[in-house]
Amino acid sequence: MKIKYDPKVDAAYISFKEGPVEVTTMRITEDVSVDFGPGEDIVGIEVLDASKHLELSPEHPMIKLENLVST
Repeated sequence: MKIKYDPKVDAAYISFKEGPVEVTTMRITEDVSVDFGPGEDIVGIEVLDASKHLELSPEHPMIKLENLVST
């Protein structure tokens, strides 16, 4: 899993799969979309206006990992 944040556009993307995958995107809300790959596997989640929805500071975005190891 990889989490990317772009402070210039205030968007976050959580990737669950590596490499290029053809996806179908389902918009959940105006700011949240889920990308589905083959077999309806979740490939990723995009969050626009991320600082509001994920309570991120654009200057110093931080996340807390629980029961996970960062690489």
